[in-house]
Amino acid sequence: MRLTGVGRRYGRGGPWILRGVGLAVAPGEVVRIEGRNGSGKSTLLRIAAGVERPTEGAAALPARRAYVPERFPPALPFDVRGYLRSLGRVHGLDAAEAARRAAHWMERFGIADRTGTPLGRLSKGTCQKVAVAQALLAEADLLVLDEAWTGLDGAARAELDDAVAERAAAGGRVLFVDHDPERLAGQVTAGYAVHAGALRPGDPPGRPGGPTVRIEVEGPVPPADLLPGRPVRTAGPGGVTVLEVSAVSSDALLRRLLAGGRTVHVRSVAVADALAGEAR
Repeated sequence: MRLTGVGRRYGRGGPWILRGVGLAVAPGEVVRIEGRNGSGKSTLLRIAAGVERPTEGAAALPARRAYVPERFPPALPFDVRGYLRSLGRVHGLDAAEAARRAAHWMERFGIADRTGTPLGRLSKGTCQKVAVAQALLAEADLLVLDEAWTGLDGAARAELDDAVAERAAAGGRVLFVDHDPERLAGQVTAGYAVHAGALRPGDPPGRPGGPTVRIEVEGPVPPADLLPGRPVRTAGPGGVTVLEVSAVSSDALLRRLLAGGRTVHVRSVAVADALAGEAR
């Protein structure tokens, strides 16, 4: 996913909501967007999801995208099961696979007993679970989450955290907004802030000056810019590859290295600062 020089305004004389925005999200990355209310965060996410087109600039987006909007419209003529199966078909699944995935996510979010309930009769929290489930069943290359955790109970929030980790480990891209500053702290690979219509690097996903983790691996390793945390990569003895990454991104990096049946062997994982201390 790549946005280049993206701007958005509504109407020829309207103010620019976004201007000159550039953003790239590589496979396996989990990117956080921050900003004050009304700053343009949701507009940015709608453009990334392909729901809106930029007024200027270019948006190169994966074909398979899924989106949880800030506000899910429950007044739709479906029950839960029918809606999820229909969205599965929209995402290109055949009827059997759409039904299987709908059942899977209803079970994971604890709404299997609501399958025949019309959307308009659901509680706000249950409706939000449906909104999240419809995006996750797509197994999309780009998952866009606009405050998707809002309204979920604790168990459902944890389930969504796990689902994001699974999507990133499978090579998906995740772009999200959330009010909780600790949301996905162990998975976020980059952070940005929307301010005055521009996108700027935000606070790093870990503490500035925090620890660095050194990972030694054997086997084929993807390029560093396609890995969570964009680790520093060097060659070690005996064909070993050494990756150094911020501690907060180390879990996401390990999941990415070990996902998908790759023939990668992790030889060691250690805090680089501790190793430096031992050397001294």
